[in-house]
Amino acid sequence: MRPAPLFRKVAIAGVGLIGGSIGLGIRQRFLAESVIGLDPDPEALDTAQWTGVIDETELEPGPWLRDVDLVILAAPVRCQVELAGTLAPHLGPDTIVTDVGGVKADIVASLSHLRFVGGHPMAGSERTGVLHADAALLENAVWVLTPVEETDQEAFGQVQEFVTLLGARPITVQPAQHDRLVAAVSHVPYLTAVALTQLVSEDRDRDLMMLLAAGGFRDLTRVASGSPRMSRDMVAGNRSTVTSTAAELTRHLERLVEQLGEPEELLDSARRAKRTRDSLPIVRRSLLPRRWEITIAVPDQPGQLAIITRALGEAQVNIKDIEVLGIRETGGAVRLAFDDEDGMRRGSIALKREGYEIRGRGT
Repeated sequence: MRPAPLFRKVAIAGVGLIGGSIGLGIRQRFLAESVIGLDPDPEALDTAQWTGVIDETELEPGPWLRDVDLVILAAPVRCQVELAGTLAPHLGPDTIVTDVGGVKADIVASLSHLRFVGGHPMAGSERTGVLHADAALLENAVWVLTPVEETDQEAFGQVQEFVTLLGARPITVQPAQHDRLVAAVSHVPYLTAVALTQLVSEDRDRDLMMLLAAGGFRDLTRVASGSPRMSRDMVAGNRSTVTSTAAELTRHLERLVEQLGEPEELLDSARRAKRTRDSLPIVRRSLLPRRWEITIAVPDQPGQLAIITRALGEAQVNIKDIEVLGIRETGGAVRLAFDDEDGMRRGSIALKREGYEIRGRGT
C-alpha cells in the first residue's frame, strides 16, 4: 500500500534539528525508499536511527553516495561548501544537491558545478539537536529556493515538488535578495536579542532586572537561546548585508529616541509599527500533538479512511485526531494521534493486520 516514492535514496548530511526534521518528514510521508544519515558524530546517528529519523547511517562520504538521488546539506553554514567538496567526487552524474542554510549567495556561486538548488526553510527552534527534530516544524513553513541561470531546471522542479510534498510552501528568490531579506527578519534580530541580553547581564542591578523581565522581554530575546555557534556562523556568513542592515536599524532607533520629545510623532511611529506587526502572516503548523502519533501509507483509492476507522474501532482504539498529509497519484499518507502509548501500540497492530505500513518515531 506504500505510494511510489519521489526518490529512491536521500542522504542528509548533518543530522541535527533541521536535518532530522526533514528526515522525519520524508519517512512519515513516504517520499523515499531509504533515508541515509551522514554525520561524523556516531552518537547523533544512533539517536537519529533510534528515533525513526533515518533508515541507514554513514560516518563519512564514500562510493555509497553514487546511488543517492538527493543530497541535503544540513550542516552549519560555514561548513557547507567544504562539505559539498568532500561529497562531490562520490556523487552520481544525476545526483541532486540542495541545502538548508541561512545564507545563499556564496554557496550558490560555489556549487554551480553541481546539480545544486539552493534552499532555506524558514523554520527552526531555540532547541537544538536531533532529539528535538519534528516534521511539523516544516509544515506550512515558507521554504526559499534560490535558482540562478545555471541551475538545472529538472533538478529545480524535483526539489520544488519535494518541498511541497513535505508540507512546506516553496517560493523562488534570487540568492542576493534572499540574503538581504533574511538580514532584516532573522540575522539582525538575532544580534538585537544578543545586545538586549547583554544590556541586562552587564547592569549593576542584573539580578533585580532579571526578576522584572516579563513575557515581552522573553519574546524579544527568544532567539538568543538558540545554538550560539550556529547563530554565529549564520550572521557572520552574511556579514556585509548584516552590517548595512544593522546600520539602518540604528538609524531607526536613533529617530525613535529623538521622537521621545515629540509624543505625537512617536505615537504615529507606534501606530505604524502595530499595523505592520499585526499584518504578519500566521504560520499554522500541524494540528496534531507530537506524542502518540503514527503515519500510515494509503493508496489513492475510495474508502481508505473508512477501512482505517473501522479497523481501529474493532480494536477498541480511540482516535484522538486524524490528518491527511497529502495524496499523490500513487497514494499518500495519513497521520493519526491517540490518547496514550497503549492506544498507539494497539492501533498500529490493527492497521498492520489490514496491510498498512506504519511510520512513527522509533519505527
